[in-house]
Order: sequence, then structure tokens, then C-alpha cells
Amino acid sequence: MDHLDHLVRSGWTRAGAADADLPAHASRWLAARTGLRPASTPVAPGSVAPVPDSALPAAVRAVLGSIVGAEHVLVESPDRLARAGGLSYLDLLRRRGAGDLAVPDAVVVPADPAEVVRVLAACAEHGVAVVPFGGGTSVVGGVSALRGGFDSVIALDLVRLDRLVSVDPVSRLAVFQAGVPAPVAERLLARHGFTLGHFPQSYERATIGGFAATRSSGQASAGYGRFEDMVAGVRVATPRGDWRLGTAPASAAGPDLRQLVVGSEGAFGVITEVTLRVRPKPVLSRHEGFVLDGWEAGAEAVRALTQEDVRGAVTRLSDPEETEVGFTMNGGWKTRAVRAYLRARGVREPCLLVIGWEASSAAALRAKRAATLRVLRGAVPLGRPVGEAWRRGRFSGPRQRDALMDAGVCVETLETAAHWSGLSALRTAVTAALTGSLTRDGRRPVVACHISHTYETGASLYFTVLVPRDPADPVGQWQRAKHAASTAITTLGTITHHHAVGVDHAPYLSAEIGDLGVDVLRAVKAELDPAGVLNPGKLIPGPATGQR
Repeated sequence: MDHLDHLVRSGWTRAGAADADLPAHASRWLAARTGLRPASTPVAPGSVAPVPDSALPAAVRAVLGSIVGAEHVLVESPDRLARAGGLSYLDLLRRRGAGDLAVPDAVVVPADPAEVVRVLAACAEHGVAVVPFGGGTSVVGGVSALRGGFDSVIALDLVRLDRLVSVDPVSRLAVFQAGVPAPVAERLLARHGFTLGHFPQSYERATIGGFAATRSSGQASAGYGRFEDMVAGVRVATPRGDWRLGTAPASAAGPDLRQLVVGSEGAFGVITEVTLRVRPKPVLSRHEGFVLDGWEAGAEAVRALTQEDVRGAVTRLSDPEETEVGFTMNGGWKTRAVRAYLRARGVREPCLLVIGWEASSAAALRAKRAATLRVLRGAVPLGRPVGEAWRRGRFSGPRQRDALMDAGVCVETLETAAHWSGLSALRTAVTAALTGSLTRDGRRPVVACHISHTYETGASLYFTVLVPRDPADPVGQWQRAKHAASTAITTLGTITHHHAVGVDHAPYLSAEIGDLGVDVLRAVKAELDPAGVLNPGKLIPGPATGQR
């Protein structure tokens, strides 16, 4: 099972990755801005990570082996460690020795949807918790191996559900099994001339089922929509049996029950197949960089582009802090030429705007770009090199995080969304909460923010935090900051725009959907999962049952 061998290590980076080092100029900048001192966080080898003995009873192991094959019930330490949590900052800290990992008692690897149904029924009968596992990229505790009051827990790895089941080019629909990784899905669709157009930062490792279970949103959402917009049908395994939803392009046959599954994070059932709307693969693309002076001007420009419906497929605005971080990490921001150019154009608080257009012909691409530029006023063009540099590095953030962690930096992200009229107030409140929580003992945080998903009525805000790690309490340092930010968000925006609820956001969910909404979720879970074995401790607020 070497497809997840990298998760036994300390981060996202595969051995030999070219962008896994922190440049010297970036280290100097971090020292000046944050008070970072030379430090290191050694990697804890998987061979010495503490792994408790499996608590899965031998009789239950035999039952599960009879369903999926004994060779697909894995209890060795490396296999279990590979599915011990996701890839949040706290997950990675624990992999480096700061605290204990919640390790599953076994990894069960079914071959098809029918086997998933049988595994869930067996686990419900024998009282074994089940954590569905795809790419393991959750950053909110969504795949933590919590027992929820049960004596044992398995990770249900969907890696063998790896088929493109069918393509309907006339209706533009494709059916994927849930374990297909996103890059593989794109390659399979490209053979038929199609694309999903779904490229979140987790793209390199995430799976189709994970996208659906968390209501993912990709970097080209302005052109393709959120993942939930692409879902035309789902097949779900539950302890009570197989469930299929979505038979027509639209329906008035009661509420859309697909939405009970999309975003349910494995708490109601395990998504085994997803029917997706696909688009013709674009022939041409063009990415450009622009700079606007100040956050308010930048946000107003993006709002205008969105409401006039002339955005690019990618439309991404960085605030002044993120603009400085981005150019510094890439070695360009400190050049005198760039500073002089922007000063000459009257820019005092640069905000980088990246716009990417896609089209089927050069004429269509020119028309889209011209429509955007007619509405985009007051922006200083930086040209294609800046836009293309962003495109080439669009998935490098997690590897940069590995390098920052190696250097002793607390580096994490969080996201939210609000209506346009309240967006700046939300950014101000979250920035203040994070800054206030993390400023102490000579440590000064950098709190950066960007808009990457926009709607007629509002937009998302995505925050990145950099601060020297507290060596005495590294886990508590981020937990306090995240709580402060989440508390600020609850009065102004959504607790999560695309990272999902998991464990981290569950305590704040009732403030958003109300106690009645939480009761509705509990009622659905009780109907679909009467024994309560599915992904305990996730999505639905309740008593603390495990680690975070």
C-alpha cells in the first residue's frame, strides 16, 4: 500500500521535491518580520512513532477479511500510521513528536461499492467505528481516527475504488468511483476531451469522493463552480444498504437529497460513486498579474468583475500582506525595479490580482480578456510572467509549509466567506483575532489574506498565518489562535467555506445553522447510521470524543 507511504512522514513533500526548501532571502525576511530565530523541528521517523497494539478483535478481523480478503485488512504499524489523521498543521506537528496521534486499529481496503456496504453492516453489528479515508488531505480533523465511545476503529481506505465507470459525452456526464485521485480523473477525462476544472490546492492528493464529502471548491471556481455544482448524482453506502440519488438534470421530487450526502463528511454514509458534470477541455489559457492600490480598491474591483460576469476562470486577489509574502517567497518583491515601478504608478499598498482566462479559440480568449479589462479600472498591469508564475506554483503551498515547519514556523490556514457588504469587516476582525492571540514573547505574526472564490452576493476569505513556533506549547499556540479566529467569524461569516466541518469547526456549527439545524443533522444520522459508527466526532456538534 505504498500509495500513502508519504503520510508516515512529516508533511506533504515527497522525497526530492524541488520546491521543498526555504530560500535564504525568505528566512531573512521572516526573521525581520516575525522575530524568527534559527530553529528546527526534527522529523520523527515512522519506525519510532508510538503505535498502540490493534484493539480490533480477532473475530471481527476475520469477518472483515471474509468480505474484502484477509490481505486487505491491514494491522501493521506502517499501514495504520499512514491513515492516522490528515495534513493540518496540528496533524503534522504530531507526526513530528508534539503530542499523540490517533491511530486506527486496522485499515480495511474494499474493492467495490458492494463490499463497502457489507463492511459497514459488519462494523455496525460488531460496534466498530469507521473513518472513510481517501487522499487524507483533511485540515480540520475530518479523518482523525476517533473511536466515539467504541472499543476499536478502522480506516476504510477507498483506494481500490479507482475506476472511471462511464462517460456520457452527449449529456456531458462522467461517473467516477470515489477513490480516484484528482490528477488521475483529469487524465482519464482528457482522453475523452473533457475536464472537471476542479483544482484546489489539495489537487495532487485529494480524491473524487473527498471532494464531494467536503463540498470542495477549486482555484478555478469562477469558471467551473464549486464541486457540489458539478455533482449530478451520488451512490452512498450506509449500514442500512446502498443508496443512489440523482436521476435527472433537475427535479421537483421533494428536497434535493443529494445535498444530505454532499458535504456530509462520511457521517451519514460512505460515498462510493459520483456522477459529475464535465466540460470540454479548454484549448487555450492565459494568466496575467495586476496590482491594485489597497484592499478596498482591490475588493471593489473583484466585486465589479463578478457582478458584471466578466471574471476569469481564476480570479484571485491578495491583500498587501499576502502580496508581500508571495513576492518575497518567490524572490521578486525585494527587487528595486518592481518597487520603483509601482511607486511611479502611485501604488502605496500593493494588492496582487491574478486573472486566468480559458477558451476554445484565440478569438474567444481575446473576447473574454477584453470584457474583463473594460470593467477592471485602476489596475496596474504586471503582465503574463506574474500570472504564469502563479499558475506554475499553484500547488506549491503545502510544500512551502513543510519547509517553513522545518525552520520552526507555525504556519497554518483558515477560511471563511461573507457577503460583499461585510467582507472587509470580517477580514479586519479575523486578522485582529489572530494577531492578538499570536503576538507574544517577541513573536510577531504575519496574517495574510486572499479572495479566491467569488459570487454575485459575496466572496471567500482565505487566511495564511506565519509566526515563530512556541517551543513550550506548539499545539496550544495554534489551538488558541484558531479559537480566537473562529469566535470572530461566528458573528460575521461562515465557519467554513470549503475546508468542511470535521472536528475543528463542529463546536461553532450550531451558531451558524441553529440548534434546530443540528437536531436535523442528528436525526438524519440516526436514520442512516443507527449504531453511530460512521466517522464519530465529525460534523455534528456533541461531547468531545477524541483528539484535536
